[in-house]
Amino acid sequence: MRREPSWRIPVGVLALIAALLAYGAVLSHFLGPLIAGWPVLLQVPVYLVLGVIWLPPLRRYMIWMETGRWG
Repeated sequence: MRREPSWRIPVGVLALIAALLAYGAVLSHFLGPLIAGWPVLLQVPVYLVLGVIWLPPLRRYMIWMETGRWG
């Protein structure tokens, strides 16, 4: 258990916010125009997958923020 504050948490949160903003910007720039003309029922699964795909790598990142180790 961590007893003292760590620099990794605020830096990690800021990096996560920046990465998610960049991810969203890239997707909206490149993918948005491609699927804008699709029916809504086809767009929903694409956006659901893209909205959830970044979650699995987040586990190791959160472990790093807490412990300083990647695993």
